[in-house]
This record gives sequence, C-alpha cells and structure tokens, in this order.
Amino acid sequence: MISSINPVVAEPLTECADKLAELPAGTAISRQAALRLIRCADDDLPALLAAARSARDHFKPGMITYSRKVFLPLTNLCRDYCGYCTFRRDPAQAGAHTMTPDEVLTVARAGEKLGCTEALFSLGDKPELLFPEMRDTLRRLGYKSTLHYLEAMCELILRETTLLPHPNPGLLGAEWIERLSVVSPSMGLMLESTNAALLARGAAHDNAPDKAPAKRLHMIEEAGKQRVPFTTGLLIGIGETAEDRVETLLAIRDLHQRYGHVQEVIVQNFRAKPTIPMANAPEPNEGEMLRAVAVARLLMPNVNIQAPPNLNAPYYEDLLDAGINDWGGISPLTPDYINPESPWPHLEQLRVRTEKKGLQLRQRLPVYPEFLPSLEARPALLKQRLECARDVEGLVPRKGSGVA
Repeated sequence: MISSINPVVAEPLTECADKLAELPAGTAISRQAALRLIRCADDDLPALLAAARSARDHFKPGMITYSRKVFLPLTNLCRDYCGYCTFRRDPAQAGAHTMTPDEVLTVARAGEKLGCTEALFSLGDKPELLFPEMRDTLRRLGYKSTLHYLEAMCELILRETTLLPHPNPGLLGAEWIERLSVVSPSMGLMLESTNAALLARGAAHDNAPDKAPAKRLHMIEEAGKQRVPFTTGLLIGIGETAEDRVETLLAIRDLHQRYGHVQEVIVQNFRAKPTIPMANAPEPNEGEMLRAVAVARLLMPNVNIQAPPNLNAPYYEDLLDAGINDWGGISPLTPDYINPESPWPHLEQLRVRTEKKGLQLRQRLPVYPEFLPSLEARPALLKQRLECARDVEGLVPRKGSGVA
C-alpha cells in the first residue's frame, strides 16, 4: 500500500491514534482530532484506518453499495471556467453539445437493458446567461432555460423508462429545488471546498462565480429545508490545504446535523489532464486519499461515504480500508464524461475486489434506502417508479448470481 505523505507535515500521533480504538461506536470525532488525524504520520495510519473501518462496519456492516447508471451530459456548455475541468465547452469549441430528447431517451433505454436504475444528469451551470447560442438552442427545443429543459428531461425519463433521474445541475434557488424534487428522488451539488481563496486569480475557481462556497452552502441548506436527499462532497488536490478538507467536511456535517438530508458525501480526488490550466498541478496521492476518507468517516460515522473507483485505480480497493461504504455511480454503458480518461471498473471486477475485502457488493437506487421514507409525499409517478425499482431492503432486487 502506498501511504506516504510529505514527511515535513506528517505528525506523530501515537497517543491520539491509540485513543481511536476506544472511540464508542457511532461517535463522531472532534474538529481538533480531525485536524490532527488528517496529517497523521505513516506509523499512525493503520490505527486511523482501523477506526474508520470499525465505524463503517457499525454503520452498515458487511455491505458496499453502488448505483448502476447512465451518464447523461445534457449540455457541456457552462458559464464557469474551473482550472481542472475538461467537461465544459464554449459553443465554438470542438465537442460542444446539447443532447436532444431523442438522444436522452436512446441512452436511457440502452441503459435500462443493462440493468441501470439511475439516470445521472450532469450539465453546465446556466450557460444561456453567457452564450446566445445556448439561448437559440433552448428556443429550438421549446424551453425558456436550461433548468426548464432539465426538468422536462427528468420527467421524460420517469414517464418513458424505469430509470430514476438524479440531476446535478449546479446552483439552484429554492423554487428550482422544489420543482426538480417533483421529478427526481434525489439531487446533488459538490461543495468542493469552503476555501474562498480558490476564487482568486489563477486559482482553481478563478472565473467560476458559481463555485463560491457561500452560494453552494446556501443551496445545500435549502435542499435540507425541503428534505431533499442530497449528495455532496469535497474535491481534494485543487489548491486547498489538509485543514481546508477538514473544514469542508465540518460544514457538510453541520448542515446534515441541522436537516438530516445529506445522503452521501463524496471524497473525490483531482486528476491532472494535459489540456487544463492545472495540467501541472500535483495529484493527491494514495496516502492523502486514505486520510481524507478515514477522517470523513470518523467525522460522520452515520453518513454514507463514497470515493470514485475509476479515479483511484489501480489501488481503489484500499479505499475500503478507509471506511467507505459506497462506490458511487458505475456505468456499464456510458463513460465518465467528467473524467473520460478514467474508465469505470467492470462490475464483475468491482465485485471481486470488494469481496476480497470480506464485503458484499449490492446495487442501490440513486436514493439510499434510509431516505426512501422522506419521499412519501412525492407525486404518484415518482413514488410508483421507486416502489417498482426497490426490494424490501430499499435496494435493487438481486438477479440470479450476478452483481446485484
């Protein structure tokens, strides 16, 4: 296992690490402990990981979940210019594209045949506010805005397929959270970081106003007020410090403690690509990922913690040792359009690697089982789709001896 971090900042924490073994099950660590543990020395890492595994096993013993999905990049036009993004395009750039309703349905139906239950909609943030070309496209399609179009495509998926939409549309106000909750059981927005200095000139979020932490925290809070099962998380390696990672996790924890709606926290690692402004930025190493995941687990022992396997190859199964209980969305059909150079692992390979760690792999819906009761007041069509897609455990029913 590659676990080393910069020895200049690693702290020997033997006494603190020993106390982890005495931590009562389900008890969250303090901010002070998290700030020390995220920089723990290599000698203390096994104790940190053992505590994280113990917390995971108390929360959801013996099982790791994933969501079988189709990835629908509704539009890759975006008004934000993040230093790490290869997904976004300007209208004149090669590869710029907005999916038509026929394209959306074609991909969804193909995924349906492969056992997918999630339709993940990813899109640029309100591109029509910057690009007249997007306004023209929306007029041709018959919609006032990108969000109106997204709403219609979520409804199309619900009416014409058995898939469940999970939109990741960027910043939303209260009205749009409510509207999209009518046509989707869950939604998401990555907080990424609470460090506002990343908005500075030359930093990762330079010229990306929708990445302002205060705006993103406000949306996550509004989703909580409306009891929307919500996926969020942090992106590590974009110029933040280890302490920033803890503060971001604490901000998520605070909102979840107040509203109880954070269904999943993603710990995602930056990957360098030759065409981005951050092409020469260092990627987080395995030790940083293990520490961030383990601290996330110990700060939120009763929250689903996920890390993407395709971005952590070839060592992704080691993340199970750090306390994750979910692999996130995996597609047997569509690529990861955000990180196209990093293919999803084959589901059978994922099962084998998970079972080697003594854990069972199960397929879930885009909304986690424990959040299904919060959807009782949703419209009849959405409730019907959820009821048909789930088993008595709130997961996807097993099918034969394959990966369920």
